[in-house]
Amino acid sequence: MANDIPPAMRDLAELQSGVICRSQALAAGMSTQAVRCRIDSGRWQRLHTGVYAIFTGAPDRQATLWAAVLRAGLGSALSYQTAAELDGLLDDPAPLIHVTIPAASRATSIRDVVVHTRLNAELARHPARLPPRTRLEETVLDLTDHCADVVSAMDWVTRALGRGLTTQGKLSSAAARRAQLRWRADLTTVLSPDLAGIHSALEFRYYRDVERPHHLPVSKRQARASTGGRIAYRDVLYDEYGLIVEFDGKIAHPGDGRWDDISRDNAAAADGRATLRYGFRDLTCGACLVAAQVAGVLRLRGWPGQPRRCSSRCPVS
Repeated sequence: MANDIPPAMRDLAELQSGVICRSQALAAGMSTQAVRCRIDSGRWQRLHTGVYAIFTGAPDRQATLWAAVLRAGLGSALSYQTAAELDGLLDDPAPLIHVTIPAASRATSIRDVVVHTRLNAELARHPARLPPRTRLEETVLDLTDHCADVVSAMDWVTRALGRGLTTQGKLSSAAARRAQLRWRADLTTVLSPDLAGIHSALEFRYYRDVERPHHLPVSKRQARASTGGRIAYRDVLYDEYGLIVEFDGKIAHPGDGRWDDISRDNAAAADGRATLRYGFRDLTCGACLVAAQVAGVLRLRGWPGQPRRCSSRCPVS
C-alpha cells in the first residue's frame, strides 16, 4: 500500500482492497495534479474512469469488485450473481460483474460490468457488508426474476434456504415488499410453512409434479435420521410406510458422493425402509411414472389411499 498519501485515505484504501476513487482522493486533501502524477508515474493504475488501484500488479477479485462498485457511484451495490458469490450462494465467480444503481444515477455503462437500474435501490442495499452489495433476500429475488423457467427460479430459493443463508420468513417479507415479482405464485408456495424443509429444485419439482397432483400422502422433507452414529437427512420420507425418496443432482452429489448415497440406502434397508432414487431426467420427463412407482411402493407397504391421475394420459392407477 502506498505511503505517500494522507493517513485517512490510506485507511480507506486498505478497507477497499487498495482501490480508491477520484472524489475520495480529493476529499482526503490530494490535488488533481497529485493524483495525475501518481497515475502517470505508474505508482497508481486506472481500473475505471475515476477509479484507481494505489498498487502495482494485477488487482485481485476483491479489488476488481471494489473498482466496479466505486465506478458505479454513490448508492450502488454489487448484485445478482456477484452478490450471490460474495454471500456464498454461488461457489464460483460469474464471468460478468453485476451492479445495481439508483434510478437517478448516470453510470449506465461500465466496462465489463452489467449495470441494473432500480427504484429504491438504497433499500435493497445491505447496510453493513463490504464491498457494498444487495441484501441476500433481494439478491435471491433478483435472480429468480431473471430465470426463464420456474424450476431454475426455485433453485435459487431452495439453495439459499438449504445453505442456511436466509429463512422462509425473510424471503416472504422481501417478496411481499415487491409490487412486481415473476413467479410470485410458485414463490408463495415454496415459502409456505407447509413446505418448510425443501432444500433443492428437485425437491420442489417432486412436490409440484409428483406428490401434489397425484394426491400422494404428505411427506416429511429433509427428515433427520441417524445412520451408523452419523446424522443424515432424507430428501423425502414417508415415515409411516417406511419409504424414502432421494434425489440425485450433479451439484448435490459430486465425485464419490454416490457411495455415500449407497451406504445410506443400505442402512435404511437394514432398518426395514425402502429407498427410491430419482434424478433430474426422471422428474422432468417422467413425473407421472415416478408417481406411479412411489404410489405402488406405498400401497405395498400399507398405504390405504388411492392416487389420482393428473391427466388422461397419466399412467397412475
